Amino acid sequence: MDDRVEPLGGTRGERVLLRRCGASTTMQDIAAAVESVTTDRPVVVVDYLQKIAGSTPGVEDERVTGVVQELKDLALRCELPVLSIVAADKEGIAEGRRLRIQHLRGSTALAYEADVVLIMNDKFDVVARHHLVYNVGNAERFRDWVVLTIEKNRSGLDRIDLEFEKRFTQGRFEPAGRVVNEQLVDERVFVE
Repeated sequence: MDDRVEPLGGTRGERVLLRRCGASTTMQDIAAAVESVTTDRPVVVVDYLQKIAGSTPGVEDERVTGVVQELKDLALRCELPVLSIVAADKEGIAEGRRLRIQHLRGSTALAYEADVVLIMNDKFDVVARHHLVYNVGNAERFRDWVVLTIEKNRSGLDRIDLEFEKRFTQGRFEPAGRVVNEQLVDERVFVE
């Protein structure tokens, strides 16, 4: 992959930089990219955290812990927000199971160091079974929605479930969300 940092162009091009380099990206690369930005308040977006080459080689948990701590230090030192997309483990992405903070792949540091943790699930996979059985139309309707849960919020409310309609033919979600009214479960028991 290309490892250059370049403006994206357009009216905001001077404020948005794109860095493409995959698993060879280091925290030093990220810090250098942040320092090259001339805007007052850059935002660092890491897609995805497990791809950053850590300074702590070895077991994934240890490497991810190091990366998470370095990202937190960067955020505090430069006074900027860092948004990281994190992979889930195999158990967390199983059908009919609700992805939770403990299913994030890598380290407990992901839950500890983050100020806010948002988790997204397909609504169909996390809604209680009785909402599907007693209203068959809900099954298809719920497939068009995601549940965004504020799992952790160091400075505010958490354990809040919001739902957003998918508009994937347009490559987006409907921006107007709402609080979920249906009962949600961590694991749906299937009875055939």
